[in-house]
Amino acid sequence: MAVAQAKQDALAARIAGLSFDAAGWQGAVRTEALARLTAMGLPAKRDEYWRYTNPAPLVAPQPAVSTAKTEEPALFADLDCLQLVFVDGQFDVAQSDPLALEGVSIAVLSQAKADIHWAADLFGQLEARGQSPVQRPLAALNTAFAGEGVLIHVTGKPSKPISLIYLSTSAGCDAILHHCVKMEAGSELSLLEQGTAGARVNLVTEVDIADGARFHHIRAQGRVENDSTLTHIFARIGQQAAFKSFTMTADGRLTRNEAVMELLGNDSSAHVAGAALGEGAVHQDDTVFITHAAERCESRQVFKKVLKNGAVGVFQGKILVKQGAQKTDGYQISQALLLDGDSQFLAKPELEIYADDVKCSHGSTSGAIDETALFYLRSRGVPLRAAQSLLVLAFLAEAIGEIEDEAIAEAISARLQAWLDWHEQ
Repeated sequence: MAVAQAKQDALAARIAGLSFDAAGWQGAVRTEALARLTAMGLPAKRDEYWRYTNPAPLVAPQPAVSTAKTEEPALFADLDCLQLVFVDGQFDVAQSDPLALEGVSIAVLSQAKADIHWAADLFGQLEARGQSPVQRPLAALNTAFAGEGVLIHVTGKPSKPISLIYLSTSAGCDAILHHCVKMEAGSELSLLEQGTAGARVNLVTEVDIADGARFHHIRAQGRVENDSTLTHIFARIGQQAAFKSFTMTADGRLTRNEAVMELLGNDSSAHVAGAALGEGAVHQDDTVFITHAAERCESRQVFKKVLKNGAVGVFQGKILVKQGAQKTDGYQISQALLLDGDSQFLAKPELEIYADDVKCSHGSTSGAIDETALFYLRSRGVPLRAAQSLLVLAFLAEAIGEIEDEAIAEAISARLQAWLDWHEQ
């Protein structure tokens, strides 16, 4: 009883300064989300899915004030993209491209006031489904209180990706963003994300992928040492449809990325991958839950972390195979490269299978740089730091290989190399 009351008290303090809007087509969904949130309360360190990550920075009444801002050049500056810019959690019209691209209709959440809107059938729906069997109260908080985001309806195959750029200029900014992506049958889209939206970020993305559609997602985050970031991506995947997501995380005070996917159509696939680098007082958490509910579906979870000087990496990954989901192919690998004795990797891989004709595997390892490989490179005249960088990039290669677009993969590799160069100075 005391624990439940403490959660309710924490919730009251967290939402005291937030604006709740029950008007328009979002109103009923927001009201339902608030009811779910009130019933759950905010997460605490003793909750099963928060055992390895202290949620305190994400649930405190006020975010920590950012004092160190490390501005970097846009990661995808050389790619032809439609750019949408958010500053301090608000859409910036002046810095964004016009909301026009063939095969796509785009709207901004705060400006989508029509009583009848296509997003009414998606906004908050996948988040609600994702609350079982694991409660995700901070995702419900997002649905209830997010005032900004982008609504993307994909009907064809646009000629270029959509790039979401997050900028922060206000110390202590508390950004809550909610995106919806609806993929019609046979459509295809690449969605890029980069930057830091505030001192504390709560971001939810819901993706509904119809039969035969393909969705590619690439995200780059981190670098700001005092910021805390929580992301959820909820995906519903139809028959012969494909979902692919890759996240690069570099430093950041606290980062937790959750991915919740349902394979509902036969012959569909879901791939989730991540490459993380952290040094010092850095905590990086990837939590994935993939449900196989159809036949002949494939899922891959590939996560690699490089940790140094006391950084902490966490991976929690689950594959749930429901009864009747025969011919499932589920693969999960999580590995950490510990560059010193002070860093830590915590892993919790899970399989729950109710079908008898499946191929599922998981593995998790951590260790230091291979001294034999390092000696081989040194004996060929490669300097020590360069040899270490080569081995780190080789370690991350399997995760980066999940990116289909070669230009994007090269940009990610270049940014990882830049991180290594910076931290060797």
